[in-house]
Amino acid sequence: MMASTTTDWLDEGRIADTLARSSTVDSGQIQAILTKARELKGLAIDEVAALLALEQPDLLAAVFETARWVKNEIYGRRIVMFAPLYYSNSCCNECVYCAFRRSNRELARKTLSQAQIARETAALIDQGHKRLLLIAGESVTDAGFQHLLDAIATVYSVKRGSGEIRRVNVNVAPLSVEEFRALKAAGIGTYQLFQETYHRKTYAEVHIAGRKSDFDWRLNAIDRAMEAGIDDVGIGPLLGLADWRFDLLAMMQHIAHLEERFGVGCHTISVPRMEPALGSTMSEAPPHHVTDADFKKIVAVLRLAVPYTGIIMSTRETAEMRRDTFSLGVSQVSGGSRTDPGGYADAADAAGAAAAAAAADDAGQFQVGDHRSLDDVVRDIAEVGFTPSFCTACYRMGRTGRDFMDLAKPGLIREMCGPNALSTFVEYLEDYASPATVEAGERAIRRELDAMDPKIRHYSEIMIAKVRDGKRDVFR
Repeated sequence: MMASTTTDWLDEGRIADTLARSSTVDSGQIQAILTKARELKGLAIDEVAALLALEQPDLLAAVFETARWVKNEIYGRRIVMFAPLYYSNSCCNECVYCAFRRSNRELARKTLSQAQIARETAALIDQGHKRLLLIAGESVTDAGFQHLLDAIATVYSVKRGSGEIRRVNVNVAPLSVEEFRALKAAGIGTYQLFQETYHRKTYAEVHIAGRKSDFDWRLNAIDRAMEAGIDDVGIGPLLGLADWRFDLLAMMQHIAHLEERFGVGCHTISVPRMEPALGSTMSEAPPHHVTDADFKKIVAVLRLAVPYTGIIMSTRETAEMRRDTFSLGVSQVSGGSRTDPGGYADAADAAGAAAAAAAADDAGQFQVGDHRSLDDVVRDIAEVGFTPSFCTACYRMGRTGRDFMDLAKPGLIREMCGPNALSTFVEYLEDYASPATVEAGERAIRRELDAMDPKIRHYSEIMIAKVRDGKRDVFR
């Protein structure tokens, strides 16, 4: 199947018409949409628009209640953990909202060698991470792509006692089909790419030079990735560049296109809000500011619109906001994140900790909102009623793309996810957690076991016992 080379599926006129009609939807129609959402089959674009337009407190409360039900029905209390690993902040593009843009003389540029990438990986393993997201600016050299392939191999090669990175996901600039095939062969999990904004005029205004200024090359990248055999992809807009309602409906068109063409949509959606970035005036005052109230509404509506798609919340957001959105739909969060190349190893070095904090401001892509350590984040998740998961089993067992959906939609995936979440959480508690986190984690595990179906609990207890006996990487 050849990937699409056009973007005729992106219909700005239809989005504008849908947004214009959304304000006339009455409460009875909203209740009908929420009833449909409980069927766990997703929502149409006009239904998404109607929910996004809501301002009435009673109807918004009903949306949030439905989102909590859907989240729990599909994901239970699991929250998957990961960390971004920035290996370069060099970039050929001129994106006016980003600290990495090529004209930014205030940014200290750095591209990690393979030895430095190994050092970063070791620092992350020592925190307890099992899943990384490799990120870099777009390189202007031919060696850029090979550096990425080498970095993936480097990450997988690092072992620290019983610790290792079991899955590498990637967020890098658009590639050719041939390059995507090489990326798949390197053993990645998810390929993630944000369109930033689907609004052509706005896109041209904020991406003024470099390869990224080609709107269609970027928009069609997910098609090329899926043609190359990467069936786990992640998308998302940068909230704040354009009207967020427009971008969310355009993203729904993108998902519909992928489902029609490839039989499966995206595996994850990210919801980054624009944050202040070094040397960027625009980032200090986003053109289309997204309030906290609207942000929570976005998360809840997305959970109803694409119920089986993971929603990722980064450390752009504060601890409080991340906590508030767990029940509304978020299923993956980063912990202890750094956005400056080399930041993890530098921070782990007690002698260099103060300098590392300063370097984060000088070399990071944006300001981080949640500065807590992974241990603090994990403890907080457990204390507020959720279960941190370090599971990577689906990738390694081939349960991706359409195969994942075939298990997820009838509810069968929970028979794997519940036990896998607990066994990996016990691994973390046994090997890395502080005493306070162990205490909170053990309470969370007992709570989760008590709520399980007896058969699934039986599997979970067997797997947990194996971990406590010293076995690692126990999964179904």
